[in-house]
Amino acid sequence: MAEVDLCGHATLATAHVLFQHEGFAGPAISFHTRNGELVVRCSGELYEMNFPAKEPTACHVPELLVRALGAQPLEVLAADDYIAVFANEAMVRALTPNMSLLAELDLRGVMVTAPGLKTDFVSRFFAPKLGIPEDPVTGSAHCVLAPYWAKHLSRSSMTAFQCSRRGGEVGCRLEGDRVFLTGRAVTFMQATIWIAH
Repeated sequence: MAEVDLCGHATLATAHVLFQHEGFAGPAISFHTRNGELVVRCSGELYEMNFPAKEPTACHVPELLVRALGAQPLEVLAADDYIAVFANEAMVRALTPNMSLLAELDLRGVMVTAPGLKTDFVSRFFAPKLGIPEDPVTGSAHCVLAPYWAKHLSRSSMTAFQCSRRGGEVGCRLEGDRVFLTGRAVTFMQATIWIAH
């Protein structure tokens, strides 16, 4: 387990609670984090998160990464995590990584990605080193994937699908050094905590 600089889940969930349950009436909420200012806007059912973009760089292909994934990627890049690019969506969906081997890699986690069938690109994210075998939908990953795919698709606005078991759609828009991620949130539980004196 470790604290991360940027967590899309926590940012989206907090904004959802403030907008939908705490009556926040402004157009946007600004969060001050270890990764700088993060802004979330609410428009109907959609939330748009404004995050810093992170450009991945090409790197050598670690033999341990290939063994852990059980498949040879077309290319491998690195940022805070490894990014393994595959030829198609079916290959990404079919991966059954060895989590013990992935946890031995020197970087935080591994994103796998490919062109999508119904979206511009798909991905999955594995971070067993942080106690997260597979993350359902990962905002921070799209801060890296959006610049990569924007360059390869020659477009700044894209649709993405993280094809974990739960899965999730993410709208991505690259503007300079910022990535705007669009998605939905739902309330699944409310509770009251009583503290005894």
